[in-house]
Amino acid sequence: MSANARTRGTGAKAKKAGVAKVKGRKTHANVISTPAVRVGRAIQDLRTGLPVVITGTGKDALLACAAELARDDVLGQMRAWCRAPAHVVLTHNRARTLKIRLYTKDAVRVALPADAPARAARALADPTRDLHDPLMGPWTALREPLPASVLPALRLAKQAELLPSLVVHPIAAATARRLARAWNLGVVSAEDIAFIDEASHVRLAIVARAQLPLAGAENTRVLAFRPEAGGREHLALIIGNPEPPGPVLVRLHSECLTGDLLGSLKCDCGDQLRGAIAAIGKQGAGILLYLAQEGRGIGLINKLKAYELQDQGFDTIDANERLGFEADERRFAVAAEILKHLGYSRVQLMTNNPDKVGVLRQQGIAVVERVAHQFPTNRHNAAYLATKKDRSGHLL
Repeated sequence: MSANARTRGTGAKAKKAGVAKVKGRKTHANVISTPAVRVGRAIQDLRTGLPVVITGTGKDALLACAAELARDDVLGQMRAWCRAPAHVVLTHNRARTLKIRLYTKDAVRVALPADAPARAARALADPTRDLHDPLMGPWTALREPLPASVLPALRLAKQAELLPSLVVHPIAAATARRLARAWNLGVVSAEDIAFIDEASHVRLAIVARAQLPLAGAENTRVLAFRPEAGGREHLALIIGNPEPPGPVLVRLHSECLTGDLLGSLKCDCGDQLRGAIAAIGKQGAGILLYLAQEGRGIGLINKLKAYELQDQGFDTIDANERLGFEADERRFAVAAEILKHLGYSRVQLMTNNPDKVGVLRQQGIAVVERVAHQFPTNRHNAAYLATKKDRSGHLL
């Protein structure tokens, strides 16, 4: 159903017409339903600005849409369905930027004004708009406990690579399910979201393999690992013939389109990628894991928003936190899972990041040596690398 069809009218006639349209096509209830199917649909709907139903463990639920994509017509329809004012939920990191008091744990809930609600929702969500809407606010957080589905809902927004901020209406679960059936809304549970979050990092299967001669390492094979619950694939570049269980020279490299492909000078990612391949090729054997964790796990568009904030004078950590994220959202447990799948339990790890060493060890991979992996700075990335050293503890 189109966005217009979902947001036309609130009377019985409009509702009846909506039901008739739903009955004429397949809905999520007519096909095989799994956590991956339900979360996949919810992500698609959020990314197109449409509302979804998120259920918790009790009798309450949320009707939610992405705050950064809020539209007045959609918000008006949501309010008519729920017959109650809307709120915007934010992480503490984003709330601190807006000087909002943190009355509730892990996230806050802010009343959405009736005047220009979509504009207000977008301003609350997106710090790159702070200079465009400087007179909005002040914002006041509600003191009441958060609905149980709020934190899973914010996790779902992160899975969709959207800013972690949603327009929400708390609603009884039974009412939410009736709305979902009548208007063909996606329905996802807190348990679904948690399952996908875990399965995306530790349940993997090899879906492709091929020879891939590389500059500096012609004897290379590539294996693609896909999360069993769906999601983006990770790559293992196996250079030469490293003998399991090791120790094997390993580099964990999170993808960086701007640095790896475009040659950005704002970071050292491209140098680290090509330098690691060359170093492993020179030694004769090793593994580079190319992990689908763009922008420290926040996604490409959010990383570009972080760059915009850096242009305003914020460092890389402050920029991520102003967007509502943690300083680093990556999860290196997936790397340990891939190494175990390949039969390796002992590694020489090429890294300057002690967190990678710690996570691999926690996951049962013995890091027998840390191999320094550093490259010269330039005038564009000197401050970025200094921040990694001074604030993130990188060994530079």
